[in-house]
Amino acid sequence: MPDKPVDEADTHPNPTLQETTEHSPDKMATPGTCLAFDYGSKRIGTAIGEARLQRALPLSVVLNTNGTPDWNAIDALVEQWQPTDLVVGWPLTEDGEEQAITLHVRGFIKRLVKRYSLPVHKTDERFSSNAAQQVIREQRQSGQSKRKSRHGDVDKVAAALILESWFSLRE
Repeated sequence: MPDKPVDEADTHPNPTLQETTEHSPDKMATPGTCLAFDYGSKRIGTAIGEARLQRALPLSVVLNTNGTPDWNAIDALVEQWQPTDLVVGWPLTEDGEEQAITLHVRGFIKRLVKRYSLPVHKTDERFSSNAAQQVIREQRQSGQSKRKSRHGDVDKVAAALILESWFSLRE
């Protein structure tokens, strides 16, 4: 089965439930280690997870300067973790419509496909930042986290939540 170009995949009427796999001839392949991204205009949160375990851990924040991600930092993450798949949060409004940043995320996905030749999946990221803030708040209240949270903490935790959400949609 030929690969589907990113642009065709992005025209799916309901990207919320759609899994987009790029550069993968076997769409039924079970992912192993997955690297996830929560793309933002200033920072990109990252997380790593194992599909078998359905769990993800926040990793780090990659700077995004004027729409140009720190590709050296992303290269280092891909080299270190050797993911089988990449997962990117797909930004939608509450009503399921694309946002202004969706265009940038589409470009980011295209660059990931070209750069790493790995399957790239997109998944709905609505409310992931709000959920991440709640997780961080609960960790502080329970004593799991002692320090005050930083902006990047929300991005990393959101990436982990995005990845866990994608895992649950694959069941």
